Amino acid sequence: MNDNKIDILKESSNINFDDSQSVNSQLSTVNYSDDDIKTLDWMEHIRRRPGMYIGKLGDGSYPDDGIYVLLKEVLDNSIDEYMMGFGKTIEVTIEEGTVSVRDYGRGVPLGKVVDVSSKMNTGAKYDSKAFKKSVGLNGVGIKAVNALSSYFLIVSHRDGECKRVEYSKAVVTEDAPISPTTEANGTLTYFIPDKEIFKDYQYKDEYIESLLKNYVFLNSGLTIIYNGKRYHSRNGLVDLLNENMTAEPLYPIIHLKGDDIEVVITHSNQYGEEYYSFVNGQHTTQGGTHLSAFRETLGRVIKEYYNKNFEYSDIRAGIVAAISIKVEEPVFESQTKTKLGSKDMGPDGPSVGKFIGDFIKKELDNYLHKNAETSDILLRKIQESEKERKAIAGVTKLARERAKKANLHNRKLRDCRLHLNDTKGDNLEESSIFITEGDSASGSITKSRDPNLQAVFSLRGKPLNSYGLTKKIVYENEEFNLLQAALNIEDGLDGLRYNKVIIATDADVDGMHIRLLLITFFLQFFPDLIKRNHVYILQTPLFRVRNKQKTWYCYTEEERVNAIAAAGKNAEITRFKGLGEISPDEFKHFIGKDIRLDPVTMKKEDLVKDMLEFYMGKNTMERQNFIIDNLVVEEDVVN
Repeated sequence: MNDNKIDILKESSNINFDDSQSVNSQLSTVNYSDDDIKTLDWMEHIRRRPGMYIGKLGDGSYPDDGIYVLLKEVLDNSIDEYMMGFGKTIEVTIEEGTVSVRDYGRGVPLGKVVDVSSKMNTGAKYDSKAFKKSVGLNGVGIKAVNALSSYFLIVSHRDGECKRVEYSKAVVTEDAPISPTTEANGTLTYFIPDKEIFKDYQYKDEYIESLLKNYVFLNSGLTIIYNGKRYHSRNGLVDLLNENMTAEPLYPIIHLKGDDIEVVITHSNQYGEEYYSFVNGQHTTQGGTHLSAFRETLGRVIKEYYNKNFEYSDIRAGIVAAISIKVEEPVFESQTKTKLGSKDMGPDGPSVGKFIGDFIKKELDNYLHKNAETSDILLRKIQESEKERKAIAGVTKLARERAKKANLHNRKLRDCRLHLNDTKGDNLEESSIFITEGDSASGSITKSRDPNLQAVFSLRGKPLNSYGLTKKIVYENEEFNLLQAALNIEDGLDGLRYNKVIIATDADVDGMHIRLLLITFFLQFFPDLIKRNHVYILQTPLFRVRNKQKTWYCYTEEERVNAIAAAGKNAEITRFKGLGEISPDEFKHFIGKDIRLDPVTMKKEDLVKDMLEFYMGKNTMERQNFIIDNLVVEEDVVN
């Protein structure tokens, strides 16, 4: 480790690096006896360590928060029934934080309703004959939902009989005897996430709808009814691409389908690569062995088809694609199943790479031979990407060398220990980088941040308006080049060094303009950074209201009014005009566990080209008026 890294570690650590004996003597006083060994009940273990089962908790503000994982665990069981050929409709109702899922599959065997909902390591999915290509794993999911709910109800209807069991925090409160029923076969699961665990949670329709749409795209013919709204897909992954694309396709979507695999491919005139990958219906947002095999095979097959030694980066530039495979007994790299680790399609099957490679080689090659117009368009797109890459080759090489020398040691980046130690581990998902402007704001955040997981990148004034410029500008502009290098996204998101890229600017016209310039940069050259939910806007309070007993930080005018009323006649009111005016001690409240972030998202109708033309094109007065008029409703600008 070099001296720079050691100095930073010393600054932000409570350990005296020069007194290891003192540390050892402190550790030697810690007792370790029989009393320290504890055995927890299954539900107590889940409640104490929910992150092991559902990832992070959260309050519903982000799509990977725990309350959505609970919903998904229940839905996965219903989807498994559909995949086995039972139950074409699933009804989902969410009202005021309560969740109801009713499927019309076979229903849980009545004598096992208690077992499947409250006994760990119990389920039908161990036997691959019953659930050959299941979404769920080993009967854990629904138990986690039960343990993390203040109220949980499961009702199974099966061949004219019904079994009902109620729980409170996984403890049975009613175990009703089997009784007659006139309802159709299937299972009803109803639960209320425990507010002791999920503080002030709220389900957001946009995240629920995105989840449900993926289910129907991956299961053509399935109907999901959510709070009365119907979701259905006839064209599978073609519908998924049409739903998510934010640029016009250059050629009709290529749709290839076979046993246990479905693939869709097209290109658009935008930078970056955009993929959607799935295993057994699970959205593997972090990819895995199947996505790696797909990307590699796709490039190789296209090179062979045209009989040209194209660079893989030129072939994949601007690609938009999705792949869905079904794997027997899949192995994921975490309980939340966001990355496939399986190397084989099953115990007796081929490797994932060979299976995908053989399919793409045969089907894509055939398609391109039969569709000359599409193959001509694709060839022109690859040649255009190659031409642009070669045109900037010289400046790219120099810029890379400059960034390598400057990036980790330049004054713009205050990195976090996660990278200074070169040990990412599982903490990468919790890491973030603040992009801010001005010495005072940068200083406040740097002093307030968690040095283990939060980095700071300081801009010098307003960044360049990159709208309409080619990627050459990324390398010629020092700030963009260093920012790209700090994020490590030049060759795609596989090497992204921080899970959250947080834009932290003042809530005034200049601050808003800086936000738009940064968002323009990302949309123009790295749109997948936004589409994969990595970019956020930091919310900071506009006012501080306090009396002798309490302090309120207010993010809106309504919160300010309520705080003044609560503080009484002796209230002291301070307006924060900029981030630099907030002291480091106070800033800790705003970038810690209670951090407020607005995700920068894109909808189906948000075509990148049209958005950039409006925000950053030549219509200067219209744009400036829009920015000023929307200062208060910040999320309207970025959504």
